[in-house]
Amino acid sequence: KWTDGQRRRILVDLLERCSLSQQKFCAKQLQARVPTEAVDFTTRLPRVLSLYIFSFLDPRSLCRCAQVSWHWKYLSELDQLWMLKCLRFGWLISFCPTPFEQGVWKQHYIEMVRELRITRPKTPSKDEFIVIDVQPVKSNIPERKLSVGGLGTTRRKKELPPWRSSDRNPTDTIRYNYLDNDDPIEQARQA
Repeated sequence: KWTDGQRRRILVDLLERCSLSQQKFCAKQLQARVPTEAVDFTTRLPRVLSLYIFSFLDPRSLCRCAQVSWHWKYLSELDQLWMLKCLRFGWLISFCPTPFEQGVWKQHYIEMVRELRITRPKTPSKDEFIVIDVQPVKSNIPERKLSVGGLGTTRRKKELPPWRSSDRNPTDTIRYNYLDNDDPIEQARQA
């Protein structure tokens, strides 16, 4: 029937009378019972569950997670996460990456987003918004059928991506954060 304050005074009084070995024993017992605060869940959970949690994040949040720690960077740049995001839009890579290449799908996603930003759709005039008769839209571009492996049916020479080039000093690297809201075309006009 003691209050919390009375119990704390008793515990403090008991700990002051204990020897060093008894205090160490109490500390070990408390560590086993009291959960540690601010534990990284990705180090405690199995890797599969951590990847499942990260799979719900959008690309911008995944890139922010890569800045938390080295372990989060490793997890958030895995191809298992970025491949699904690319395939959702139908973006396939044109080569088969080696097991030693990491982050190929993330780089491909960034390249495709950059192409989307550079080639923006034209704003139609007001006359084009008037729909008199609804008809299916026909495209002049023939559809290209893709095989299951993601490679095109046409046989052509495989082009290596820029990061697999044999050039020791590449000059085509672009240092630009594609996840910023800045418009590269406007920046080029201002420059």
